[in-house]
Amino acid sequence: MQQIKGGVLKSRLKFVEQQAGREGVEKVLDSLGADDRRTLTNALAVSWYPFALGKRLDDAIVAVVGRGRADFFVRLGEASAEQNLTTLHRGFLTKGDAHGFLAKSPAIYKLYYETGHREYTRVGEREGLLTTFNAETFSAPDCQTVIGWYSKALDMCGVAGVTVREETCRAAGADACRYRFRWS
Repeated sequence: MQQIKGGVLKSRLKFVEQQAGREGVEKVLDSLGADDRRTLTNALAVSWYPFALGKRLDDAIVAVVGRGRADFFVRLGEASAEQNLTTLHRGFLTKGDAHGFLAKSPAIYKLYYETGHREYTRVGEREGLLTTFNAETFSAPDCQTVIGWYSKALDMCGVAGVTVREETCRAAGADACRYRFRWS
C-alpha cells in the first residue's frame, strides 16, 4: 500500500490554515470521517500514513477551501516547498543550479513517498524532465502539488523564468507522471 509522510499531511493542513484560518481547517476536518479527523489531528511529520488518507484530505481541501479548483494545489505545493526547504530540507537547495537540484529528485521523492520512484533526465542546457514511476496510488491534486513544490524550489535556488508542464499523468491514464521543466 502506498504511503506518504505525515509531513505532507501537516503541510496541507498548515496551508489551509494560512488560506482560510483555523475555521477553514475545522471545516475541512469536519467534512471527513471521524477516523480520518482523529488521524490527521494527531499526525506526526515523520510517520507514514496511507496515501488514500492524503487523497481524501486533498479532495476535502479542494471541495471546502479550493472551491472545486484542483489548481489550488499548485499554491499548496509552493507553500510546502517554502516550509520544508527553509528548515529541515534546506540542504537540497543548489544556488543557481537547476540541474543540480532536480538531480536530487530521486532522494527527495523517497522522503515523501514509500513506493515508486522519481527519475531526472537532463534534456538541454535549460530544460529537464522529472518522471514518477510505479507509485501505487496517484491523484491529479498530488501532481499539481509536485508542480508547485518544484517550481518554488527552483525559485528558491535562484533559478529564473521557470515553467513546468505536466506531459503525462497517471490520473489521466498514462503509465507515469512526467513533468517538463524549462528556465531562462
